[in-house]
Amino acid sequence: MLQPLWSPSAERIKNTNMYRFMQVVNRTQQKNFADYDSLYQWSVDNLEAFWAELWKFAGIKASRGFDRVIDDATKMPGAQWFTGSRLNFAENLLRYRDDRTALIFRGEDRVRRTLSYRELYVAVAKVAAALRLAGIVPCDRVVGFMPNMPESIIAMLAATSLGATWSSCSPDFGIKGVLDRFGQTKPKVLFTADGYFFKGKPLDSLERVANISKELPSIERIVVVPYVSEQPDLSGLAKGVHFAEFCATEDTEIDFVQLPFEHPLYIMYSSGTTGLPKCMVQSAGGVLLHQIKELLLHTDLTREDTIFYFTTCGWMMWNWLTTSLAVGATLVLYDGNPFHPGPEALWRMAEEEKITVFGTSAGYIAALKSAGVRPASQFDLGPLKALLSTGSPLSKEDFQFIYRDIKADMQLASISGGSDLNGCFALGNPMGPVYEGELQCRGLGMKVFAYDEDGRPVIGRQGELVCTAPFPSMPIYFWDDESGKKYHSAYFDRYPGVWTHGDFVEVTERGGLIMYGRSDATLNPGGVRIGTAEIYRILAELDTIEDSVVVGQEWQNDIRVILFVKMKPGVTLTDEIRAQVKKAIRNGASPRHVPTKIIPVPDIPYTLNMKKVELAVQKVVHGREVKNKDALKNPEALDFFAQLRELAE
Repeated sequence: MLQPLWSPSAERIKNTNMYRFMQVVNRTQQKNFADYDSLYQWSVDNLEAFWAELWKFAGIKASRGFDRVIDDATKMPGAQWFTGSRLNFAENLLRYRDDRTALIFRGEDRVRRTLSYRELYVAVAKVAAALRLAGIVPCDRVVGFMPNMPESIIAMLAATSLGATWSSCSPDFGIKGVLDRFGQTKPKVLFTADGYFFKGKPLDSLERVANISKELPSIERIVVVPYVSEQPDLSGLAKGVHFAEFCATEDTEIDFVQLPFEHPLYIMYSSGTTGLPKCMVQSAGGVLLHQIKELLLHTDLTREDTIFYFTTCGWMMWNWLTTSLAVGATLVLYDGNPFHPGPEALWRMAEEEKITVFGTSAGYIAALKSAGVRPASQFDLGPLKALLSTGSPLSKEDFQFIYRDIKADMQLASISGGSDLNGCFALGNPMGPVYEGELQCRGLGMKVFAYDEDGRPVIGRQGELVCTAPFPSMPIYFWDDESGKKYHSAYFDRYPGVWTHGDFVEVTERGGLIMYGRSDATLNPGGVRIGTAEIYRILAELDTIEDSVVVGQEWQNDIRVILFVKMKPGVTLTDEIRAQVKKAIRNGASPRHVPTKIIPVPDIPYTLNMKKVELAVQKVVHGREVKNKDALKNPEALDFFAQLRELAE
């Protein structure tokens, strides 16, 4: 029987927000739940009661309460949530206005700044007043092309306090990548920094902003935050204004515009590696309630916590982290390369800032392990109570590495969701054990299953990740999709009325989940569907391979598996290593998984959010064009794959 890597003590369980919430449900709903599984089942069987209880437990600030939780729990998409309510997203995130630290900013150049909740409120008030004077009204678009710094959060809160819709890209996006996104949504005001730091080098943003603004006539004002320089030169920006000058008002109070639950808050973007990015519009109430649930209950976040997530403003984890303000926690923002000046940089910061919740990507964990960093022996991580990982499946070996070399007594929450919902389907459970290779649980209120080929739920075997009931943070619509055709085809074409997310997953008998990668990147040798994560997990245990990407190639009326590998420094791919790789995959998975060809490459292409672009590689292998390379962190990697086409023939 598989033993857990970690289990919470009885005392720890009783001190969690999840346990407190369970007791509230027991009292108000006349139940006697004693564990997460029973609470989860109730939450998905009683959606209206669950979300109403969460609204009260989270203390949602609203000028008018709701008339009804949901109009039709069988309608997806299109269900209406919390009808009649009036609220403001920013007001809920700025409910605390005391001297407790709200934000700690750590830049790669070793800069450190802090803002208290009181200082944050005043800063937002000044920018909100300036935006109002600039003519911003509800539903106008305000965007950020910003590093992960306090002014990014300040600008977002100021815009949303007025009812404007916020969207952002990180400054490492190329001009085309920004235009592919902001060009669709036509913003009125753009916030940017003059530049950013990466690997110790200052990089300019203003030249790109000048070129971007020429292509976006909708932009009326460009607000520039000084970061690389104390006095940025704005002579090249006809619509540019210094941040300090823009918000030089005496206003210290915010008039939060009260809006319906379904009012558009964020526009999120798909990766855009296979076409123009989808622009997914999400509601203020839906994002607020969904993310508070995940932070308060599944992450067990409190006012006493200091939470960090390694992210940029172009990834949904930035939006997710920001909602931690609603809980009153202290947020640590880091901008720059996580391995600068050395691979231990973030863990030194974790020690110095006494971080209690540390969030990152599976790719970072794998790179940390490869770099030989052992945080447990190098730093005092006593305050750390939870480590969160997302972006891609975390291998069993990485689970073991975390408990062996980072910290033994903490919760490891591997989580999975997407920008589509600005949240997660699978999450951590602070009341439950952690098993290697498994995400702890399905999220409360999320009716998630693994569907087999016939659309039936299965346990203990791989299937398509689906959600069979609506949830508040579903996109309210896609931008420029009046008929709803794009929205419907993105999630509901395969199973009408059922959200199909595009991931392969297994729901275990314990109620945990095992992720197998994107189902749209499925390998189908001999007609057998294979998730790519099954292969990556095995490769992660080999000491010769640093990284890899696997794709299916159309070949002689079938599909064959092609594996591209980036070898570790000093290692050359030999026939002997090829044989070892094939043997490991055959023994660890099946003969169907064994690649027909194993080809060395100098680098593996990733999106700016550090996700492998299997579909882009697959296109190149088949000689098809990849149109939006600006969405990639290292687009030059694809050029090498194009040269290798003949090797895969």
